[in-house]
Amino acid sequence: MTERSKDRLLESARDYFRHTHPETAFVPGSTPILSSSAVLDADDCGALVEAALEMRIASGRSARRFERELARTVGVRKALAVNSGSSANLLAVSALTSPRLEDARLRPGDEVITVAASFPTTVNPLLQNGLVPVFVDVELGTYNTTPERVEAAVGPRTRAVILAHTLGNPFAAADIARIADEHGLFLIEDNCDALLSTHQDRNTGTFGDLATVSFYPAHHITTGEGGCVLAREPALARIVESLRDWGRDCWCDPGEDDRCRKRFSQQQGSLPWGYDHKYVFSHVGYNLKTSDVQAALGLTQLRKLTEFGAARRRNWRRLREGLDGLPGLLLPWATPESDPSWFGFAITVLPDAAFTRRELVAFLESRKIATRQLFAGNLLRHPAYQDQRIRVHAELTNSDAITERSFWIGVHPGLSPEMLDYVVASFKEFCAAR
Repeated sequence: MTERSKDRLLESARDYFRHTHPETAFVPGSTPILSSSAVLDADDCGALVEAALEMRIASGRSARRFERELARTVGVRKALAVNSGSSANLLAVSALTSPRLEDARLRPGDEVITVAASFPTTVNPLLQNGLVPVFVDVELGTYNTTPERVEAAVGPRTRAVILAHTLGNPFAAADIARIADEHGLFLIEDNCDALLSTHQDRNTGTFGDLATVSFYPAHHITTGEGGCVLAREPALARIVESLRDWGRDCWCDPGEDDRCRKRFSQQQGSLPWGYDHKYVFSHVGYNLKTSDVQAALGLTQLRKLTEFGAARRRNWRRLREGLDGLPGLLLPWATPESDPSWFGFAITVLPDAAFTRRELVAFLESRKIATRQLFAGNLLRHPAYQDQRIRVHAELTNSDAITERSFWIGVHPGLSPEMLDYVVASFKEFCAAR
């Protein structure tokens, strides 16, 4: 196929997208106002078609380019693309158990501080690696924990901290990183909801030893399914890469041979001298790579990340100003010294409100305004965690309040000013009738 033919095909694909995805007028009460949604355009469609035309169906050059550009955008040494944000969390935690870390490695029974009000895949990798989650409470309003709670929870077996920047609102990352350093703890940032949020003028995802990102359609940019691990230091990045790529010791890309010039000239374990390094395994790993088709979409989405973040901030402010002063509602606020790229707008119904969360959510849903619980609420109240080995530090009063009275609504870039004004008007109508 000539370049001219290819260009015509790609322009046809973009035209097809424009024809099949026309802009439609917002109809109050009829058009769904989603809590989250990918924002895709003709360029995204063209990128997907181009990758398909070139039959780049596995991880390849687009994935490597996406990793480089993402690392540069966030400000870390290395980004390793994977098949989901959940896989990214699994890899980040598993990397801390690597024998390559020698005495610093995490071992079964070691404790990791996290929050009870969380999404399960922040916590599940701890249990899957035989580690003990130490649950602390969060603040209402920011929905993050505090440095004081984290430091008070440190015990003799505590070895790490893993925390999410809840709904894009950064936790006090600088202070918690300092606490981790003082106590010799690893820090993992679950940055899945917070890509290009900042704390103390620094991007989230750059404070921890490792950080994770999700590219599921609900998140700031999308590759369909997908995620990545961000690493500040090459040594940890190399461990993550090995675990992601079947656990193999070789760092050559699939299809690449003898880049290190030592493929057949090393002694590994008790294998025969010179055993093919491409088939030497130094970790019990997985296959959690992304594909070039996904990465091609990621590259076009990444170019719009700043624009998407600005829209999220703008939409959050419109809701915050519009809902300010309504009775019975606790509205959210940013953590001090932070500029969140918001994932959602959290609301807690106050205990003395004239209505319940159930009543408010039912009213909003009846008007096609989508709502979501604040993830799992208190994880310890779910069946999956009843018999797990855990430690709870202090009371989980606010985590329980979130379980009973909190929810969130959308601020994603696909929402128009008319949609947000309708959301505000709906809240006001509901509260006025109580």
